[in-house]
Amino acid sequence: MLKKRIIPCLDIKDGTTVKGINFEGLRNAGDPIELAKRYEKEGADELVFLDITATIEERKTFAELVRKIASEISIPFTVGGGISTVEDVRKLLEAGADKISINSSAVKNPQLISELAKEFGSQCIVVAIDTKLVNGSDWVHIKGGREITELKTFDWAKKTEQLGAGEILLTSMDGDGTKNGFDIRITSLITESVNIPVIASGGAGNIEHFEHVFNRTRATGALAASVFHFGEIKIHDLKNNLKSKKLALR
Repeated sequence: MLKKRIIPCLDIKDGTTVKGINFEGLRNAGDPIELAKRYEKEGADELVFLDITATIEERKTFAELVRKIASEISIPFTVGGGISTVEDVRKLLEAGADKISINSSAVKNPQLISELAKEFGSQCIVVAIDTKLVNGSDWVHIKGGREITELKTFDWAKKTEQLGAGEILLTSMDGDGTKNGFDIRITSLITESVNIPVIASGGAGNIEHFEHVFNRTRATGALAASVFHFGEIKIHDLKNNLKSKKLALR
C-alpha cells in the first residue's frame, strides 16, 4: 500500500500565492518561495504549484519562478498552469519541477497525455480534474473552473489512466475553500475506479478531515492550501496526529 502524503498547494497569480472559495474571491496568501521553504521545513511530503490564471490569460507558466522555488527546496514539486506542449513540459522539468499537471489542455487534446507519458514517463504526468456536481451528475470543468465540459468526471478519470496519466489531482469545486471537509463521495468514487494514485483536494478545514479522507477513500495524497497558508493547521502537528491514528505516512 502506498504511504499517504500531505501536500500543500500554492495557487499563484501574478507571482503571489492566492486563495479563494469555490474558485472565486481570491485573496493574498503570501510569497510562494517563502511558503515553499516553510512547508519543506514543517515536513510536507510534496508541493503543488499551480499558475491558476495561465490558461485564462493564454500564457505559459512562470518557468523562472519554478526555477527559484526548485532551488530552495528538495521535496518533490508538481507544476501546472498553461501547459499544452511537450516543449512546455521540457522547460518546466529543466527548471526543476519533478512532475507536471495538465488540466484544460488534456481535455481539449486527450492525446497530449499519451504524448507526454511517452516522452517523459507516466510517473511525472499528473492530470488535474476539477469536478462539480451539476444537476445530480459530476462534471469536469476547465479554465480554472470557469467552463463546464461535456465530460463526466468518472469517465474522464478512467480515460486519463488509459491514456497514460501517472496520477490524478482531484479537486472538488463544491468543497474548495469551504473548510467543510474533503468530498468523500466523489473521492471514493474515483479512487475505487482507477489504479493510479489520486490526490484529494478541496475542503480541508481541520485535522479530522485528513483522517476521514484517508480512512474512507483510497486517496494516497491530501492537498490543502488556506489552512496551511494562514497557520490554521501546522503540518508537523497534522502528521503526528495521523501517525497516532495508525495511518502510514510518507
